Amino acid sequence: MHNLLESRSTTLITQQEAETFGKDWRAAAFRDVESRLTDRGFPCVFSRNAFRKKLLLFAFAEDAGPDGIARLGVALADYVELSRNWNGHLDTAYPLLIVFSPSAVSARSVAGYQAFGWEVIQKLHHVDPAPWPDNVGTDPGESSWSMCFNGMPLFVNMSNPAHEVRRSRNLGAHFVLVVNPRERFDAVAGDTPSGRKVRSNIRARIDRYDGAPRARQLGSYGVAGLEWWQYGLPEDDVERTDVCPFSFRVNETAQPDGAAAPT
Repeated sequence: MHNLLESRSTTLITQQEAETFGKDWRAAAFRDVESRLTDRGFPCVFSRNAFRKKLLLFAFAEDAGPDGIARLGVALADYVELSRNWNGHLDTAYPLLIVFSPSAVSARSVAGYQAFGWEVIQKLHHVDPAPWPDNVGTDPGESSWSMCFNGMPLFVNMSNPAHEVRRSRNLGAHFVLVVNPRERFDAVAGDTPSGRKVRSNIRARIDRYDGAPRARQLGSYGVAGLEWWQYGLPEDDVERTDVCPFSFRVNETAQPDGAAAPT
């Protein structure tokens, strides 16, 4: 990963760089993440492995206004470019954590934080520099839907401090979007015998860590459940009857090769 980062200009912050922050909110957020991912009981073994190997990448957002979203769009496009040539090994599977400052979010409830998260996802969609992939559904009600950016399907985990039951979706006092390329989940924990075993193990760990049954919305991409349900989980064990806030729109300024249109 480090060679990849050294090979091109990037707005992303490495885990090693985040470790050197002083006493501002970013340092506090990093310490929160560190405390979670060094807990041996934390259910996502892939995140724990990434932290142990110093593979995390960060983007810190002071706000979610137009300028803040523009900067996040550049960072997310950088992340996608770095992720395109993944070699299939977990030791090079680096997640991106988009961390928001406390002043960026006024939410206090799980639903409020998730509404903010979907607002951010929608705004990022509006600055997406590339067309939506043809093989990915554009309606969240489709089983093939996944959030896409810069031509790549992504999985987004909304973690927020209001989660008390779903502790596995709480990375501390800050709202965090944990982003991974969709293909990494499909390769490691997809709908195959080995993938189903991996998912079963992680979800059993979620039950133990949270001290409550896992959310019924946890499914398998394209097979069981809807993908958007898994981005933000309800605190209580309830059926989902709500409609996804995300709305697809054609980006008329996107270039076919995925490059941003000239300005």
